[in-house]
Amino acid sequence: MVLFKSYLAHAKGEKKLSPWMCLAPLGWLASLFVRSRNWAFDRGISHSKEPPLPVISVGNVTLGGTNKTPFVEMITRGLSKRGLRPGIVSRGYGGSTEGPHVFRGGKADRNRVGDEPLLLSNRLPGIFVAVSRDRFGDIRALSKRGVQIVVADDGFQHRKLGRDLDVVLVDAACPFGNGRLVPGGILREPVESLRRAHIVVMTKVDQVSPEAVQRLYDRLCRVVPRRKIFRSSLRIERWCLWNGSEFEGVQKPSGRTVVAFSAIGNPRSFLSTLSGQGVEVIEEVRFKDHHRYTSEDLKRIERIYRLSGAFGVACTEKDVYNLPRGWKPPFPLMVPFLETEVEDEDRFWRAVTDGLRPKVVVASNGYGEDAMASLLARKIEEAFPVAEVTGFPLVGKGEQYLQRGIKVGSSPSVTPTGGVIKYRIADLLIDVRSGLFGHIRRQLKAWRKRSGCIRTPLCVGDVYLLLHTLWGQGLSPLLIATAKTNYLHGHWMAERALLRGRARTVWTRDEETAEDLSKAGVSARFQGNPIMDLIGDNEEDDFSWPSEGDRVLILPGSRNRAYEDVRLLLDSVPIMAARRSCRFVAVLAPTLDLRKMARGCPGWTLDGRILKGPNSVEVHVHRGAVAEVAAGAHVLLGLGGTANQVCAGLGVPVVSILEKGKLVQQKLLGEAEWLVSADPERLAEAALLVLSDETLARTMAEAGRKRLGAPGALDSVVRYCSRVLGWSVRCEVYSRLKESLENRGEERSHGYRDRDRQS
Repeated sequence: MVLFKSYLAHAKGEKKLSPWMCLAPLGWLASLFVRSRNWAFDRGISHSKEPPLPVISVGNVTLGGTNKTPFVEMITRGLSKRGLRPGIVSRGYGGSTEGPHVFRGGKADRNRVGDEPLLLSNRLPGIFVAVSRDRFGDIRALSKRGVQIVVADDGFQHRKLGRDLDVVLVDAACPFGNGRLVPGGILREPVESLRRAHIVVMTKVDQVSPEAVQRLYDRLCRVVPRRKIFRSSLRIERWCLWNGSEFEGVQKPSGRTVVAFSAIGNPRSFLSTLSGQGVEVIEEVRFKDHHRYTSEDLKRIERIYRLSGAFGVACTEKDVYNLPRGWKPPFPLMVPFLETEVEDEDRFWRAVTDGLRPKVVVASNGYGEDAMASLLARKIEEAFPVAEVTGFPLVGKGEQYLQRGIKVGSSPSVTPTGGVIKYRIADLLIDVRSGLFGHIRRQLKAWRKRSGCIRTPLCVGDVYLLLHTLWGQGLSPLLIATAKTNYLHGHWMAERALLRGRARTVWTRDEETAEDLSKAGVSARFQGNPIMDLIGDNEEDDFSWPSEGDRVLILPGSRNRAYEDVRLLLDSVPIMAARRSCRFVAVLAPTLDLRKMARGCPGWTLDGRILKGPNSVEVHVHRGAVAEVAAGAHVLLGLGGTANQVCAGLGVPVVSILEKGKLVQQKLLGEAEWLVSADPERLAEAALLVLSDETLARTMAEAGRKRLGAPGALDSVVRYCSRVLGWSVRCEVYSRLKESLENRGEERSHGYRDRDRQS
């Protein structure tokens, strides 16, 4: 015991010179390990998993003694008072249970669940408490019992468990000890780890001088923003006598002498509490935290009590649960019941409420992906109205998000070739020279600003986007995999390994790809083609084709090369018009400048939204959704990517040019797409043949519908977020807390008005 006290004195910084300094190198190794572990979680190498209920984690960066248990009780009571059904999860230190053990009303065995969960359950008899090594399993068990929100006791270091809010407590009486990590000190993590916290609370400020509190506050301000820092103090709610089976009320023993014993993280805090009540401690016996008292321990305490002539013996409420069952104290055993009070309680609960607001990021990497992702973002907003939804396009300025009223959180990334993954090395070199790596750094920096603040990211695109999200955010995302399919070459082995280990769930664009990924151990599903979800999403469009002639749709693509490619398509228009009665409509992406496009096409002039060419031929320009126009088209002259696929899925035969990108696309579209050489005459001939040959047109249309399949993927993602990720519950919890804040504000406002009238 003497050695233990000596070690604690060194670890807490009370003794500068000590033989225990030899442990410092081990503390440095521990620091290296912890920093590496945190770095891995921050970069997605290790990953967190979002549970089905909102989680408030209450933890610390030191070993015990920061007032966690009373703080967990305070938050749980506050949530219950505000009309919610909270639950508590705990590791149950000192207990033996492995699987989730759920109980309430103190009806549990201390040997199974540990002392602190049992204490909390007795203090909060109507609250479910779950104890096990698997906290994710605990939360699932609580969700089945109607719990709406979970308070995780000592969860700051348990990074595999996703959480909505991290509340970290710092003991004002002994903030960081000697500044070293265990075993060289009392730190479990470096002090800089507090940056992960959403709320930092200085506890027991009533037990130290105002100057010490200010010094700690100033130090914390160098690590976290001032708005995140709060103060709390301990207050004795009441005094009780423990008779061996139950607590009995007793008067405060002010002016009395006691022998104190405890097995808690910070016994000095207990002594300060007694001193603050006017109780004189004439003898003290300390044990390690969570110590189970033996009969020898209690006989020793009894001897000290009888020799001291003290009025009684005092211990903490937690110590009572570590006493032998059935033991009756041979002396007055007084127990103070403590509770935590937070200064500026309204501001604290505003911070809790703001932290629990669901924040969702939908990421994408490509123009077609932006169309699907922005539609998904809108569906998320409709399903979860109180959620804060942000778009994160890796490519471009996010025009499609902005058109739907979704704010964009990424840094604008406009590259000459309009993408990130290239078909040609030359394109990659062009983008590198124009600052591609700088774009990527800015995007990752934008991700880092949201670290620890958002729910499971939703990615629409490819594995590169998944990697980008993991590296920038660290959470396991959902992936709507639009870029790869078994109709092409499927996913590489490395991609499958990444999806298996880091993607929470993958939605594929066809059933065969989902089955293939599932065999590789990936959580994959096919519930409709996300590309086809774009069909019918055109409420604001009022486009109608002319009633006469064949309807030819023109798609030049969405990237910068469209300014050159459109000339090839337009040159084929007069050839077709001379041989057959046709009506031409070109759909331009919002990323393209119509006037610039017209200037680059010799022989064509722009008249409003009509391009006029040789022999008075006209091409009407539409700036709305592709699907609205494609629904009535007879053939497509298309150089697009996703847009070509949407048209094929609608049964529109696709005529395109023979190049590497389109060869890849043809593997997907099969007989729905006809590739010809990049020549206006060949394009026109192919399109005219499709228009004149009903059998060919029907074959191509049926192939497109079969290959692309039905819509429904995006609605499936929304349902998954609601049921599996618990976003509906999160919105309900946030709404209830916000309503409580507003009601309290109204009550306060009425109170001010009443006082004004009286005065």
